[in-house]
Amino acid sequence: MKRAILSSFILFISIFVIKAQQDPQFSQNNLNQLAVNPGYAGSSNVINVSLLNRYQWVGFPGAPVTTVFNTDATLRLIGNNDGMGITIMNDVIGYEKNVSVSLMYCWRTQVGEGKLGSGISLGLMNKNLKPDWTSVDGNELVNLSDPAIPKQEVNGILADIGAGLFYQHKDYYLSLSAKHINQPSFSYELAGKYSMRRHYYFMGGYNFRMNNEMFELLPTFFLKTDAAAYQVDLNMIVQYDKRLWGGLGYRLDDAVILTMGAELWNGIKFGYAYDISTSALSRYNSGSHEVYLAYSVLLGKKKTHKYKSVRFL
Repeated sequence: MKRAILSSFILFISIFVIKAQQDPQFSQNNLNQLAVNPGYAGSSNVINVSLLNRYQWVGFPGAPVTTVFNTDATLRLIGNNDGMGITIMNDVIGYEKNVSVSLMYCWRTQVGEGKLGSGISLGLMNKNLKPDWTSVDGNELVNLSDPAIPKQEVNGILADIGAGLFYQHKDYYLSLSAKHINQPSFSYELAGKYSMRRHYYFMGGYNFRMNNEMFELLPTFFLKTDAAAYQVDLNMIVQYDKRLWGGLGYRLDDAVILTMGAELWNGIKFGYAYDISTSALSRYNSGSHEVYLAYSVLLGKKKTHKYKSVRFL
């Protein structure tokens, strides 16, 4: 069974790895799995609430600023370990602002030595474009006589569908998901049609236990593609006592990633990532900052109860 699952994931990579997606970029992907995979909902057997803020390419005019709110919990509706989640995302890039809300449900089944979560997400996205095509001195930056260029604020609301699988073993996890399955689209009045491409995500991680049981090595990988472009992140995290972690990562042709974090006290976690640009954009920005804050609680247990978060296995 394990070999069949791994073979399916490898086949997925071979089909879709071909080298600007529309979805926002993150560095702490292991902490933000709910935002891309509804199959993750409820997998940690606790109630999670998290907030992630990313400031990309600081100093670059119009650079992306993204905020993500996630919450998920284990339920007992259809099965014994189902889950539900909510993701709210605000993404601003240049003159464009996107706000989306997604509701997720996941049902979990035993597969081999692990559990397979199968999830679906239904959501709405509001796309807003408020252009200002003039420079500081009042001159036009573009040819406004072109009918394909919006001349005033325009909005559109899209229905969005996603789905995902999340396989959880005591030593590793594998995640496969797709967003914008229905490829929603709308028209910017006379300016033309805007369509969301399907995005595919593949993620995995392993837990290497050291001779000193206080330390663990947690290598992870993350692949995102819209079948026209792709992005690959590779990370190595060292964790101490399941409460302190730090790591180094690399995003192909884009950045070196430094991460750190801690569980400050029971259930409250803080994470930070700093991207050092390695692309041509490095001359025009001072890097990217990403801050993560979360709280997890295990209902029905004393507050001193220690749990093992699937985010770090």
